[in-house]
Amino acid sequence: MIVNSLSLCYHNKLILAPMVRVGTLPMRLLALDYGADIVYCEELIDLKMLQCKRVVNEVLSTVDFVAPDDRVVFRTCQREQSRVVFQMGTSDAERALAVARLVENDVAGIDVNMGCPKEYSTKGGMGAALLSDPDKIEKILSTLVKGTSRPVTCKIRILPSLEDTLNLVKRIERTGIAAIAVHGRERKEEEGERDRNISDDRESLIGCLLHAFYWGLNPQPRKREERPQHPVSCETIKAIAETLSIPVIANGGSHDHIQDYLDIEDFRQATAASSVMVARAAMWNPSIFLKEGLRPLEEVMQKYIRYAVQYDNHYTNTKHCLCQMLREQLESPQGKLLHAAQSSREICEAFGLGAFYEETTRELDSRRAEFLARTPEEAEEPAEDTSGVIKMAVKFDRRAYSPQITPKTCLLEWCRREKLAQPVYETVQRPLDRLFCSVVTVAEQKYQSTLWDKSKKLAEQAAAIVCLRSQGLPEGRLSEESLSLHKRKREAPDQDPGGPRAQEPAVPGELCKKPLVTLGSGKESPLEGW
Repeated sequence: MIVNSLSLCYHNKLILAPMVRVGTLPMRLLALDYGADIVYCEELIDLKMLQCKRVVNEVLSTVDFVAPDDRVVFRTCQREQSRVVFQMGTSDAERALAVARLVENDVAGIDVNMGCPKEYSTKGGMGAALLSDPDKIEKILSTLVKGTSRPVTCKIRILPSLEDTLNLVKRIERTGIAAIAVHGRERKEEEGERDRNISDDRESLIGCLLHAFYWGLNPQPRKREERPQHPVSCETIKAIAETLSIPVIANGGSHDHIQDYLDIEDFRQATAASSVMVARAAMWNPSIFLKEGLRPLEEVMQKYIRYAVQYDNHYTNTKHCLCQMLREQLESPQGKLLHAAQSSREICEAFGLGAFYEETTRELDSRRAEFLARTPEEAEEPAEDTSGVIKMAVKFDRRAYSPQITPKTCLLEWCRREKLAQPVYETVQRPLDRLFCSVVTVAEQKYQSTLWDKSKKLAEQAAAIVCLRSQGLPEGRLSEESLSLHKRKREAPDQDPGGPRAQEPAVPGELCKKPLVTLGSGKESPLEGW
């Protein structure tokens, strides 16, 4: 294992807080530009990360962690490597360690979210739900400290009782973590009671889905009831700082204390904390970290957009972050242009950066063409491994197939016509990320997709595709002529299925055009009926 020798210090630091849909690469780089010492990524769920593959993006000069659907879940770059902290949402020590080992060579630190009170997090036993289970907290943090090469931290909220809060943080300190971030507000009591006895394994998946759904909505201004209703407790954070020997990072001051750079130091002194973590004040204007004072919002937003285009940030995320910066100016002419924008190009045009967009996209396209010329795309050909299983990297995309004709039904029908035994599927589930992989056996030959899928049915369809494609058989895709033939037959309701046409022999001239296949026994046969 490659071990990065970089060490992260949490004393006397200005820190960008983890914020969902805000803490993506463009915002992190912008915060570093304006003086932040450490930047946290948005909370990323362990189950989602465990599905990802690490990819070096030579076009963007980034390292991407890419989901099976090709969506980039986490993107980072060399510039922030020594100062970015990866925050995860988790409720399981082994999953947490697996994620930490996946990303540790590309980040400076690992953090566990134990403070988020939102339902999408607590419903999975993650976030603030962990505060009611100190044993689980201890197991997760101890496992991470012992198993990863990066400094480990966590972010918590205070408990209703100061005594309970101090007992918890002392127990957390004993796990060996490098620092602790404390949001100086309580988690709502009713949420704690509701989520206290959640089963973490099954509910973590539900939480992950809720997380994706909740933050997949269109960008909207923060609702009044979602804003902090109680002042941050500087006294509690101070008591924690005076109790512990590890650095304490104060968080939660944006609403009551932090309006400009000088306020950050005032908040640090009021809490006696080693460092300060800024969330909403930095979301509204990342130049909050600048000693010289806040920069004009127009300048900040243009700089953010430039990073978003340069690093191919999805336009919906860019739009969301810009909406948070505009706030009360959303009804301005520029705000209305932003709200109407449906692409990165339109966002750039709304801020007078149309020429920059064109120039940057041309440059990226040129890099991409150069990269593809150096590494031509490999053909999707089947390969037989040492165990005799024919494998291909394929997935089943429902949108490409008719509901009535799937790869499995095509394979089954072909086996019946060839008087072969029915296909046999053997499917296994990987415990760590709960993904499925299936092997189908046809005529004593095994076929398998190398890509794991989120359900047993999808994995079986993928295995069927491997078999069909490796033998040159139709698989029922909407683009295949065989599908239109079946559709025409279904759309003739007045025809008697047992009538003369159904009993007509196939035209000999058609058979000679169909491919010949070899399965197991080596026997060749025409694909009658296709």
